[in-house]
Amino acid sequence: MKLRRLVAACASLVLVAALPVSNASAEPAFHKYVALGDSYTSAPLVPLPDLLSLGCARSYSNYPKMLATMLRVHQFTDVSCGGADTTNMTQPQSTILGTAAPQFDALTPDTDLVTLGIGGNDFGVFGDIVGTCPGLRASDPTGAPCKAHFTVDGVDTLRAKIAQTQTRIAIVVQGIKARSPEATVLLVGYPKIAPEQGTCPSILPFANGDYSYLYSIEQALNAAISSAAAAGGATYVDTFGPSTGHDACAPDGQAWIQGKDINVLRALNYHPRFEGQAGVASLTFKTLTGAPARVTAAEQSEWAAQARVLARQAAASPQAVKASLNRLRTSAQR
Repeated sequence: MKLRRLVAACASLVLVAALPVSNASAEPAFHKYVALGDSYTSAPLVPLPDLLSLGCARSYSNYPKMLATMLRVHQFTDVSCGGADTTNMTQPQSTILGTAAPQFDALTPDTDLVTLGIGGNDFGVFGDIVGTCPGLRASDPTGAPCKAHFTVDGVDTLRAKIAQTQTRIAIVVQGIKARSPEATVLLVGYPKIAPEQGTCPSILPFANGDYSYLYSIEQALNAAISSAAAAGGATYVDTFGPSTGHDACAPDGQAWIQGKDINVLRALNYHPRFEGQAGVASLTFKTLTGAPARVTAAEQSEWAAQARVLARQAAASPQAVKASLNRLRTSAQR
């Protein structure tokens, strides 16, 4: 219990530092906020880990917690869980430390804000990409062997799965509206993993031609999320466009996404770092308040500084980090 209070206090200090000055004394616009999603929401290994979140690998520095602080909500519930897909909104999710309840269980009629980050795990799209593409690079380093692998009889099988995912997400939005009819619902997209141009095989070990394929698949997934939001009367939060220049190939301090290697002081591989979580929180806040959805150099610099502070805190708490990593080793998380 003492560790939990210490971690929460450290996270709170970081989040307060991230608050927009103009919002510091504002009355909260929302009173009951529920965060739903997969591991791009829960933020595995982003310091500091919430060791009491079972196998869901939630961080005290994920974007829902930052957003809740920015909005000064009265009641906040984060049920995001690494590895979740749309079915885990209404069905339990097995984790290595037990069973997580259906995420919709957190919704109530008086919930007035819901954020949802979901879709990458449906039909195994993200897992197929990161599990298959790096291994194909050696066969054709300058070509696009991954794209060829997933194209069957002229049909891109991953894009076909994403089309099905859009239908699932639209149904999830309907479910949120039915359970929390007064809620503002935001569907949060995925930030860029690969750059629009250029390669960095030591960080993203994809064949040169598969960088554009990864980029296009993530584009298609975000388009599906956006379309599902529009169909259900929800608001789409674009993190793909504003994360330009912050993909995994970007320099340290600019990159929002961890590359192929797990960093126990930063993030799980192929997942957002603290800077990415802060960026998504900022973009979501700006979407809610009508501010321009862009990332300033000053914001990025502040997030990078906060990430260094948190990494030092994590290094000083090796047992907490080790326990979090052990929970991740036997399960794929997104």
